[in-house]
Amino acid sequence: YEERKEREYNLLFMRLIDEQYSKAPFYGTRRMTAYLIRQGYIVNRKRIQRLMRLMGIEAIYPKKKLSISSPEDKKYPYLLKGLAITEPDQVWATDITYIRMNKGFLYLVAIIDWYSRYALAWELANTLDADFCLRALDKALLTSQPEIFNSDPGSQFTSCEFTEKLKKAGIKISRDGRGRVFDNIFIERLWRTVKYEEVYIHSYDTVRKARESLDNYFRFYNGERLHQSLEYRTLQEVYLSKTINKQEETIHLKSLFSVLVMGSTL
Repeated sequence: YEERKEREYNLLFMRLIDEQYSKAPFYGTRRMTAYLIRQGYIVNRKRIQRLMRLMGIEAIYPKKKLSISSPEDKKYPYLLKGLAITEPDQVWATDITYIRMNKGFLYLVAIIDWYSRYALAWELANTLDADFCLRALDKALLTSQPEIFNSDPGSQFTSCEFTEKLKKAGIKISRDGRGRVFDNIFIERLWRTVKYEEVYIHSYDTVRKARESLDNYFRFYNGERLHQSLEYRTLQEVYLSKTINKQEETIHLKSLFSVLVMGSTL
């Protein structure tokens, strides 16, 4: 009975942490603990630290380097500073977020095109290993490939399997600075949108239900949802504009070539 009660309390706190973190991602364990106490809950910082680690989240703000990376990890610079991103498939970005269920939680990874915000691929998992991130990358690469791939320095993205896939495809690797939200801001906005428009208004009883519901939402998000910042176009229209422009350019060049050939035969 006590174990079940403990689990129920933890799931409640994780739900509350998730909602507050979506509103204020700069809340660390101290502020999050104070917030929950002000809501009338009896909780200490040690529990909140443990739950936020389990959820895979931390406060987003510039901070000192508190840990030393493994010497085996290859370091990659942040390549997007000052870069003008002017077309689809120039830069892709990825990240992981926590997805709550009625009796548990999942992790969601997504890969987006930075220019259009188009969600190229996503995957769900119940653990924070690298496998579901690799599946998402494989799906995305079936669509196209970017010049640059940007991520945070999480172990899922620094794994040999993940970086090797990018290097074999000739894709440049870019890494966020630790704790700097603006390094990967568009995917942070995606998480907020997904949670407020989908996750928080649905109840997922099973992994299958969560997967089906998120699949429907991402189809809507890409193909139907109008975005004010993109002149009320859909993400799919903006992302596919590169392909359409290339097709039109090819048709134009073919027509021009035909005219030149015909002119030379007269």
